[in-house]
Amino acid sequence: MTGPLGWLLRQPEGPSALRSAVWVTVAGCTGFYVLTYGFDRPVMGLYAMFGALPLALFSHLPGSARDRTGPQLAALPAGLVLVTAGTLLAASTWAAALGLFVVSFVVCFLGVGGPRPAGLAPALQLYYVLPCFPPYEPHTLGQRLAGLTIGILLTVLTDRLLWAGPRSAPYRVLLAEAVAALADYCEATVELLSGDASPAGHQVRAQAVDRTFTATGMSTVPQAERPTSVSVRDHGLLQTRAAARHIRYQLDDLAEDALELNPAAAHLLGRTAAGLRRAAQGLRAGVPEPADEDLHTALKAFHAERVGSLTGATPVRLRQDAVTRVAAESALVADEAARIALGTAPGVRRHRPDGPFGYAVLPWYTLWWRRLRLHLTPHSVLLQNALRTALALGGARLIVGLLDVPHGFWVLLATLSLMRTSAADTRAALVPALIGTAAGAVLATLLLLAVGQNTAFYAAATPVVLLVGFTVGTVLGPAWIQGAMTLLIVLLFTQILPPDVHLPAIRFLAVLGGGGIGALAGLLAWPRGARGQLRDTISDFTVQGARTARAVTARLCAGGGADGDPLRAGHQAMALAQAVYVQYRTERPRSAAPEPHWESAMMPGYQSLTGGELVLLGANGRCGPLPPEAVTHLTALADRTAAACLRAAAVLRGEAEQSEPVATHAYPAQTSPVLRCAVQQAAGTPALDLLLIADTEAWLTAVARSARLGR
Repeated sequence: MTGPLGWLLRQPEGPSALRSAVWVTVAGCTGFYVLTYGFDRPVMGLYAMFGALPLALFSHLPGSARDRTGPQLAALPAGLVLVTAGTLLAASTWAAALGLFVVSFVVCFLGVGGPRPAGLAPALQLYYVLPCFPPYEPHTLGQRLAGLTIGILLTVLTDRLLWAGPRSAPYRVLLAEAVAALADYCEATVELLSGDASPAGHQVRAQAVDRTFTATGMSTVPQAERPTSVSVRDHGLLQTRAAARHIRYQLDDLAEDALELNPAAAHLLGRTAAGLRRAAQGLRAGVPEPADEDLHTALKAFHAERVGSLTGATPVRLRQDAVTRVAAESALVADEAARIALGTAPGVRRHRPDGPFGYAVLPWYTLWWRRLRLHLTPHSVLLQNALRTALALGGARLIVGLLDVPHGFWVLLATLSLMRTSAADTRAALVPALIGTAAGAVLATLLLLAVGQNTAFYAAATPVVLLVGFTVGTVLGPAWIQGAMTLLIVLLFTQILPPDVHLPAIRFLAVLGGGGIGALAGLLAWPRGARGQLRDTISDFTVQGARTARAVTARLCAGGGADGDPLRAGHQAMALAQAVYVQYRTERPRSAAPEPHWESAMMPGYQSLTGGELVLLGANGRCGPLPPEAVTHLTALADRTAAACLRAAAVLRGEAEQSEPVATHAYPAQTSPVLRCAVQQAAGTPALDLLLIADTEAWLTAVARSARLGR
């Protein structure tokens, strides 16, 4: 296709921009024209337009039109409440400002629940903002609610009737590709250690795993498709990725040690690869595969083999078998989590509220409360963003009301649309917004001077500006969007109020004031955004990894029975670090200076949590403390591991230099005091205790390696 339309469709965002523009044009203009001109209800017409415009243009909801219908319909009762509140509170500037602060904070903070509530936040804020300005006309409340209802319903209907827009691959498909690549890497590792493959071929498989796992990262996936909601489905997807990533690092450790696999370990890794392929197949098709009983059976047989060979086992064999078991156990966790994500209840063996799949048996309100409570801390960037937005909008409403600024709604619209998560990004967004608004204001002024009172022209021009302006503006940048928005606002209000040649200038001043208020709020509240706390938050996560290593080791050495969850604080630190990192990736870089590889910096924390969970799972049901000498050596290793994590955190903060040489084989099995102690005491120690000692040693060693290697 040639011409402007062909050029547009060839742009990365062109097809989706065209669909959104058609969507808002059909839904918004239909309600506006029918109610304004057909029924002579301009108030209803205006609210029909503003019921449609935020949902279609500003609310980015995940999934297909069918998937979006539920959240869009949920916005209707919420919107009715907000329009009612705004209408009634408009009688007082202070009441309206306080109400806006509360509304903005609540709808923004509820975004911690995932892409759907976060996507609806801009629309819900605007549903309160529009009616909370004078004139105070509670007698028009019925018309406002009717118009909003018609606008939202038209938006939902138009979305369902339009052609299906371009959509990125569902997250489960991206995850399926990563799990399938991991299965190939697992097979390649077996071949490498068996002498049937070259290191070069093994490295190619490793690079394929890296590419596919990068594609599943939260900072890479489009925001609307991220599995970050409180739903059981998204919990399952994230757990699948965490377990698969843990397998990757276990396989890395096996390959780095370059020790020939014993036949039992090779067989189990082969079954692990097959299990990963089954999980990938289910994720790709969207239909859960039956539980992987073959891998479970192979793991039980491997356990029996380990027990039978303990008497003559060497430290090398104990380490290798422990790492192999963890890889296979992680594959079982990944398989079960993938099945849960696809709608299957956890199996009988996993159906425990305190187990790794406890989220799958908890009611939805408990999951919501846990998420909200997690982010009720000043260290949460999501709480910071909610407070920053609430302060900016509440302050803007107060200033506009006290100064009696005309068309104050436009000031708040500018504040909402231009404010970013850091002061620098807000300032950067303000410049193109002012340029675009100035251009739009000049064009609108010339239009008003040329057309005058000809309302029919403004009515005919409105859908053209909507369709062309927001299609091209999305592709060409924010300056074009602001210019189109300025034209649209002037055209709409000129059809409701007498044409005013000063209206474009008022719009320009509104954008200047609203952007300035947003910039000031950014300067006063967490001005550096995520970048200002990324280093400290990831360091805290690494420090928590050190505490987890000590706490889990103490629990295992004591034989369990202690109160509390030794992993809980680590999971909280991980969630906060991930939120900061995801936001950091959305902010503009400040300098060209190289920065740490942040995802690698989080690996010690990830290893401590995922590995700790697996070793606790393997010790489930065992009672009684470990032998005193083993406890002494394990405690010393836990301290050494914690020290490595603390040093990595200090280096990340700039409080220590990375002066130690990074050695891949820094923890050889032959010289491990824990494993040597296990070999010496093999005759007089219960088999389960020996296996737990070896598994704990392998986990702590993996965490320490991650802290040293930064991976």
